Amino acid sequence: MNDSFPIPDLDNGKDRVAVYPGTFDPITNGHIDIIKRGLHLFDRIIIVVAINAQKIPLFTLEQRCAMIRECFRGQEDRVEVGFTDGLIVEYALQRNARTIIRGLRAISDFDYEFQLALMNRRLERGVETVFLMTGFRWIYISSSGIKNAARCHGNISGLVPKHVERALREKFA
Repeated sequence: MNDSFPIPDLDNGKDRVAVYPGTFDPITNGHIDIIKRGLHLFDRIIIVVAINAQKIPLFTLEQRCAMIRECFRGQEDRVEVGFTDGLIVEYALQRNARTIIRGLRAISDFDYEFQLALMNRRLERGVETVFLMTGFRWIYISSSGIKNAARCHGNISGLVPKHVERALREKFA
């Protein structure tokens, strides 16, 4: 074995915690798919609602957090919801998470996500980024696409959880 590349001890008695950041405006079944896949790899996932000054969200921070919590009611021991307006790598370190989960739908996502991962790696070498592909049935959906369809009174059932669908219909009533 090469001593210059020590393998980290993964069975150190600590929970394997990951953060999954996004604006989640709103959370979709694609996001939920990524979280469920992530729970096969990690003991706990902290869903981090990122406050992005460059985006004007449809739902308030409180509404987005509440919608996410509703999706994982009864699973609070494994799924937590938080928020930050700072750097995700700093948030991860504060929460003892050493992994950032990022979801990919298509090649076009990879370029953007790869740049983010490299920047995060430069900022904090102790936090890794893991890319997870969403299931094929969700590969075409995005929060912005869902909002546009809902705004035009399109059928979004099955693309988001029922309570999110209701919230969107109320917003665009």
